[in-house]
Amino acid sequence: MNAFVPASAPTTAESLRSALGGLLDGLPQKQVTAAVERLIANYRGTTPTDSPVLRDRSDVAAYAAYRMPATFEAVRSALAGLVVAAPAWAPASHVDVGGGTGAAAWAVDATWDGPRESVVLDWADPALTLGRELAERSSSPALRAAEWRRAVIGTGIALPEADLVTVSYVLGELTPQARQAVVAESARAGQAVVLIEPGTPEGYLRVREAREQLIAAGMRIAAPCPHDGTCPIEVGQDWCHFSARVSRSSLHRQVKGGSLAYEDEKFAYVAATRFPVTPVPSRITRRPQIRKGLVLLDLCGPEEGDTPGLSRATVTKRHGDLYKAARDVDWGQQWPPADEDRG
Repeated sequence: MNAFVPASAPTTAESLRSALGGLLDGLPQKQVTAAVERLIANYRGTTPTDSPVLRDRSDVAAYAAYRMPATFEAVRSALAGLVVAAPAWAPASHVDVGGGTGAAAWAVDATWDGPRESVVLDWADPALTLGRELAERSSSPALRAAEWRRAVIGTGIALPEADLVTVSYVLGELTPQARQAVVAESARAGQAVVLIEPGTPEGYLRVREAREQLIAAGMRIAAPCPHDGTCPIEVGQDWCHFSARVSRSSLHRQVKGGSLAYEDEKFAYVAATRFPVTPVPSRITRRPQIRKGLVLLDLCGPEEGDTPGLSRATVTKRHGDLYKAARDVDWGQQWPPADEDRG
């Protein structure tokens, strides 16, 4: 999903890669590999949910190398959906719940300019320590001035009020009761709330549940949904998720055992606000199918009578400029494109 990529984003991404460089120096390779394997198991939802995932410096270094670039791009893509729905809005304060080493804080910094108060909360001191070290290597005043606070992420959590609250790749680590508490407190504290989970069927279900909770709390859905209605996807038959392209450094390839210069991070998300937003008319929910003389687009949007639903659009050469636009759109973007994007 690349509907909005601010001019500062490449600089921030490069700064993050630079800060991550040399992170594993001095750590035994076997120790790092073991930590990565355990983190992969957690990402797939096969580890307990009653203790911190990051336990020591090796875990945190492995996490930062293995997950931070992908988390950064997924969060940045989700924030892009919010930007499209509220282009004139920018957060002056940000709270990242369960932020670990700070990928979401970096993504926020890549999305909006200007002064900003940032607080990263996590229950793992090693993650907070390393996150602070990485932020201090940034050229961003907001990142360097961010606060890194230890907090138990779960029932009883109390968040400072903020313009933006992000919760990325956290809900899957929590018990159902703790998930509900975190979402409820995020809705209370934030003017805008963005939740991101892995783009798996289980991750989608957690986002779907949180979406319903945010709506019940009086928030408006800004993205990715073009509506506040019930999700039209039949549970067990499909799931809503998107993809973000991740540039992989040599360090990233080494830790993950891959050779390609990139990978695609699948994620599910929801962005909700307490201020007016203008959601897109429809959202492309799958990679467009480009065939000879036509493009097939799977869409989520309002049906007749404003009942939200799924549909497929067939765009052919007869549609002229719209056909040209269809050949250029990507999974996760709006349809039809904004006038200024038709080029």
